[in-house]
Amino acid sequence: MPIVTYILRDGERLELEVPAGISVMEAAVHNNVRGIDAECGGCLSCATCHVYVDASSVAQMPTPDEAELELLEGAATERRPESRLSCQLIMTPAMNGLVVRIPQKQG
Repeated sequence: MPIVTYILRDGERLELEVPAGISVMEAAVHNNVRGIDAECGGCLSCATCHVYVDASSVAQMPTPDEAELELLEGAATERRPESRLSCQLIMTPAMNGLVVRIPQKQG
């Protein structure tokens, strides 16, 4: 199974095996990862699952669509080039080793 490393707000690193077809957000919620609020449950309507994708992982990511980009404009924390909504990052075997950093706040 692909592995995702979540870097928490305090710098702690949490590695999880995430089955292909499951979003980075779903895996975080099911494993009680602190800092991924996911208020809308992954419906692409709140931006409370905002993460920063590590530079080593950016090339593995699919391109965000217009709806994701629009929601990122309203994220509670600074939007950066590596900003993504974790509900839109659906794991594939090619994404093994993905590293995401959780912003200081979500809502």
